Amino acid sequence: MSPEFDRYARPWRSRFEPLLSHYLPRPDAQRPALADAMAYSLGSGGKRIRPILVYATGAALNREPDRALDCVAVSVECLHAYSLVHDDLPAMDDDDLRRGHPTCHIAYDEATAILAGDALQTLAFELLAGCDDLAAGQRVALISDLARASGATGMVLGQAIDLGAVDRQLTLEELERMHRHKTGALIRASVTMGARASNASETQLANLIEYAEAIGLAFQVQDDILDVTAETGTLGKRQGADVSRHKPTYVSLLGLEDARAKGRELLEQSLDALGGFGSGADALRELARYIVERDH
Repeated sequence: MSPEFDRYARPWRSRFEPLLSHYLPRPDAQRPALADAMAYSLGSGGKRIRPILVYATGAALNREPDRALDCVAVSVECLHAYSLVHDDLPAMDDDDLRRGHPTCHIAYDEATAILAGDALQTLAFELLAGCDDLAAGQRVALISDLARASGATGMVLGQAIDLGAVDRQLTLEELERMHRHKTGALIRASVTMGARASNASETQLANLIEYAEAIGLAFQVQDDILDVTAETGTLGKRQGADVSRHKPTYVSLLGLEDARAKGRELLEQSLDALGGFGSGADALRELARYIVERDH
């Protein structure tokens, strides 16, 4: 993580990490593995990009971290963790390594992983519904944002397109549509939800959505680049996994150098979208730079 971005992100991560165990359910005596698998999947590290986006969006709108933003941050990370648990399953991407650790179905078993993912998904909505630091109207809007981003018009649709694209040659437009749903939808929701919880104006919300859509695609472009340039030990997952599965990527479609140029173009778009914001949005700017410069 770049020193400049880490300067902003460190205090938010320090605030966020202890919240995870606070909101997780206690183990049930008859099925303790369920709670253990949820904690394993949610607490296995990671870059925490989505919760940091919630706090950074609040900062751009001059809102200090508070319990309302905490609820939003934990909810999007629960949803993200569920998606990774299910994506790694044998019927999906069939991965055995995530963030340098065995994936949930390897560490436990496939049935427990499915149930843990289901429980993390529903916990995300439970947290939003029960957050009395948010007005009732805000809670409804946030639940709607997260549902649209994660369901059959968002992330789940993106995964379905991805599974159907194996051994097919997609156009650039088809590839971008897939990733705007699979990766970009939850990144956009993190920004949108942070903005709603911080009482953004319609103009501010529109600009922040433009920013989020650019970094959502940039994140995937860089993932595709790292899949062919980084080592497994650095990535925390199998290097070359997409190539071995014959999945379409920005690198396979554009070539390595043009994929890098695409990432730089998306970075400029994201920074342009923040032109109307002051220094409070510097964390968002540094996050955009980090996304296209990261090595894992």
